[in-house]
Amino acid sequence: MECFAKLQKYGICYLSMEVRTGKTLTSLAAADFVTNGRVLFLTKKKAISSIEDDYRQLKPNYELVVINNESMHKVEGDFDLIISDEHHRNGAYPKPNKGTKIIKEKYSHLPMIFLSGTPYPESYSQVYHQYWVSDRSPFKSYINFYKWAKDYVNVTQQRRAGGFLANDYSEGKKDKIIDAIKHTMITYTQSEAGFKSEIKEKFLLVDMSDKTHSLIKRLKKDKVIVGSSGNIVADTELKLMQKVHQLASGTCKLDTGKGVVIDNSKAIAIRDKFENNKIGIFYKFKAELDCLVVTFGDNITQDLDEFNSTDKHIALQIVSGREGISLRNADYIVYFNIDFSAISYWQSRDRMTTMDRQHNEVYWVFSDVGIEKKIYKAVENKKDYTLSVFRRDNNITYSQSSLF
Repeated sequence: MECFAKLQKYGICYLSMEVRTGKTLTSLAAADFVTNGRVLFLTKKKAISSIEDDYRQLKPNYELVVINNESMHKVEGDFDLIISDEHHRNGAYPKPNKGTKIIKEKYSHLPMIFLSGTPYPESYSQVYHQYWVSDRSPFKSYINFYKWAKDYVNVTQQRRAGGFLANDYSEGKKDKIIDAIKHTMITYTQSEAGFKSEIKEKFLLVDMSDKTHSLIKRLKKDKVIVGSSGNIVADTELKLMQKVHQLASGTCKLDTGKGVVIDNSKAIAIRDKFENNKIGIFYKFKAELDCLVVTFGDNITQDLDEFNSTDKHIALQIVSGREGISLRNADYIVYFNIDFSAISYWQSRDRMTTMDRQHNEVYWVFSDVGIEKKIYKAVENKKDYTLSVFRRDNNITYSQSSLF
């Protein structure tokens, strides 16, 4: 097996395989050649049950411990191999995130299998810390990202970030980076696996209530709306972007921290449109789940097993549901809202894909007053929707000092 051969020779194997092409099973099978001891599988909470099911069906000779990354600090005992699912999450730069530091601290001496369909979703500079977690990293001679960047990144002109000058490290040298890691990589596409399905995207435009229109107009003008339960505050450009995006889908998080449902027009439109279908719904903000529950009642669940065994729809937050799960039992995927991140767009829309499914339909539910269309245009082109884009789209200007 190629994966096992790379582990033997290099101590690292990176399975860069597109969704639904068998990354999990490939890694579990490779582990059976490595050890009959203990294997630690790091993943997202929602993916744990499906990974454990694959393990039981495979019946390998080792003990498998599956845990979500956020609980990694609770793991005890020794292991012989680490499998890191959706490993691109460890690609933060110029500094590693907390979870990446824990992997490095506890398990860097062990052989590792990395799994991701999108190893460098936004920048090739994301490669460094993904390999930094291992003592076998091809970049181990570089003690930190900054040293590595001198050779592997085109550090561009300084840009203003948060009022301070900072170097832009996003332009990793693609060819040089790929050449340095290619010996550890195994790539596999859906096309190579025999997939013939296509994703067709459709759009549902919803007229929001007069109240929603009025609130957004007032917020853009006054930057604050005072209410009996709390205030809607947009005293910075970033807050204004977030609040407009929330309000356009009918909810908002107040300055008290409380999330409120203001307008369930989107939820009603979804309920009526897909009355006779089984759907997977992606939402962005927590209060949007409340809106869906109020509208759908007991016909909606957040539990994947319940979704698969009943006629209920499932509602998943985009970031937590975009990876590691299958919604193959859904007739359609429906987006209550859209995330600012390009990776969320490309990963979550592929949740229904299977080998024998020829057509997948994805519906985007956009309001008549929000910025969803502009966000969609950005992420479809593999670019995040950023504050600078929002500022340009809305001709927003703020003074350097606080508004209040």
